[in-house]
Amino acid sequence: MSAHCQLTGAKPGFGKSISHSHRRTPRRFDPNIQRKRYWLAGEGRHVRLTLSTKAIKTVDAIGVEAAVARIRARGGKV
Repeated sequence: MSAHCQLTGAKPGFGKSISHSHRRTPRRFDPNIQRKRYWLAGEGRHVRLTLSTKAIKTVDAIGVEAAVARIRARGGKV
C-alpha cells in the first residue's frame, strides 16, 4: 500500500535523521494512512478509501458523498 491519501493528497516527506554525533542519514516521514470502508448510498455500494487520519475527520465532517466527489474532481478513481 502506498503512503498516499486519496482525499488530501498527503504523501511522504523526506529529510534527515541526526544522531547524537550529528551524522545525517536519510529518512522519510510517512503520513498516518488508514484503509477505511464507507457506504456510498448514492451508488448503493461500499467503497474502500485510502485516507490519512486528517482526511478521515474531514469525511466525518463533510460526508462520504462530498468526499468522493472531491476525490473524483482530483482525478482519482473510486
